[in-house]
Amino acid sequence: MSDQRTSGQRTSLVEVTDLAVDFGGLKAVDGLSFSLEPGAALALVGESGSGKSTVAGALLGLHRGTGAEVTGAVRVAGTDVQAATDEELRRLRGARAAMVFQDPLSSLDPYYAVGDQIAEVYRVHNRASRRAARARAVEVLDRVGIPDAVRRSRSRPHEFSGGMRQRALIAMALACEPELLIADEPTTALDVTVQAQILDLLHTLREETGMGLLLVTHDVGVAAESVDDVLVMRHGRAVERGPVAEVLGAPAEPYTRELLAAVPRLEVRREASVEKPGDVVLEASGLRRQFGRGKRAFTAVDELSLTLRRGETLGIVGESGSGKTTLGRMLVGLLEPSAGTITYQGRPHTGVDPSVQMVFQDPASSLNPRRTVGESIADPLRAKGERDETRIRERVTGLLERVGLDASQRDRYPHEFSGGQRQRVGIARALAADPRVLVCDEPVSALDVTTQAQVVALLDELRRELGLALVFIAHDLAVVRQVSDRVAVMRRGRIVEAGPADEVYDSPSDPYTRELLAAVPALDPELAAERRAARREPAAA
Repeated sequence: MSDQRTSGQRTSLVEVTDLAVDFGGLKAVDGLSFSLEPGAALALVGESGSGKSTVAGALLGLHRGTGAEVTGAVRVAGTDVQAATDEELRRLRGARAAMVFQDPLSSLDPYYAVGDQIAEVYRVHNRASRRAARARAVEVLDRVGIPDAVRRSRSRPHEFSGGMRQRALIAMALACEPELLIADEPTTALDVTVQAQILDLLHTLREETGMGLLLVTHDVGVAAESVDDVLVMRHGRAVERGPVAEVLGAPAEPYTRELLAAVPRLEVRREASVEKPGDVVLEASGLRRQFGRGKRAFTAVDELSLTLRRGETLGIVGESGSGKTTLGRMLVGLLEPSAGTITYQGRPHTGVDPSVQMVFQDPASSLNPRRTVGESIADPLRAKGERDETRIRERVTGLLERVGLDASQRDRYPHEFSGGQRQRVGIARALAADPRVLVCDEPVSALDVTTQAQVVALLDELRRELGLALVFIAHDLAVVRQVSDRVAVMRRGRIVEAGPADEVYDSPSDPYTRELLAAVPALDPELAAERRAARREPAAA
């Protein structure tokens, strides 16, 4: 295998020419070309299905042996990926180019200590003793900000938080000092403050090591925070490429403008509702929920009270572990409070009540994969005693159409739908019980921005037309502002601040609320750099 480096000539770290990837007749990537220089950072941005992750996999030859047809030329750190032998690819992966995946839990072995896994990667690519490899593991864990790295290196993945697991995965990628880091949606599942920490870490590592970064993301704000250039993808093709400030500030292509228009903005106020909220439909007083007993007892929600009125949306925001989901499950009756009361329309609300329904974060796991979506939507109807199959079928048809799906899709299975379509099915199933209250737990967190905007618009439309009251639980503060009349900010099981959405966002009174707002990605790269510098100052003090 020949190396592309020649004396006196600067060589691209990544050179992709006319790349095409075909999965059994489905062309995921279609004639894509781009390059990345050493030390530079490029973001591949686009909706789900645009081919971003497929490109990332092609850079390391990960489609080899999968049945995919890969054509075109791919050269990474001097290696011709298409022509490389299996042994040459093994030397490339981890040593000269490393990848950080979206879900660290699926990338880390649950049975082995994190430090041992990093040490093993180091030994694969370096002739090092076990002691030297262990020392290197501790060194890179400390480098990515894992506190007490010596002790935590002996911990298993489940003992780390989501943010710490992602840091551990970055540490593993850094173990062999790669020239290129490929980060595939590295912050999608993280709340805003942890996301900001991971993006700051990637930026600092680039500055200090000179490595190149290829960032794959559907979040335009994350791209603005992290890279020099942006390549916008759609249907496997490049739509637009250029410096991040130019592409995000003055996009040349209609699709890029459409993508940016769908991004929720933290500074944009919600349009005032014509209708005024009605009577209180749901009220919680002194709620407390404890898990475990004795010394292992953990209080997830502590002395929490709130009210919800007919026709309004109450946004609940906070970091992972703040108690948001526990609160939502108590409100719908899936969890019994350890103390406190919940009333629905003035009467005690205990157990599952058809009038209070939940829309879950992950419709793929909340829908039975072995049953058609029509059968799943029909379940609440049968639970209420409906036995006339003709009426059930008519109602299912009406619900599918109400959430923007075709009635002919009722006999399909969940895997045949996109993420946004599955979420619409989940909403239709919740509506089948004729609820007065919908509790939405992170309903758009796994969706790209255009699909997210569509689902948010649907929920708001249903609220207005059906007079529903919504509890909208999310860690994305921009989305919450877009949909909410009032907002409650949670931290460690308590509400630290609550009030009309505009007041909370424009004039936050609690330091924690201000910290959350300051961590939201900015679409302006200059503003992003200012915020990053401001976050560094307390750390350096």
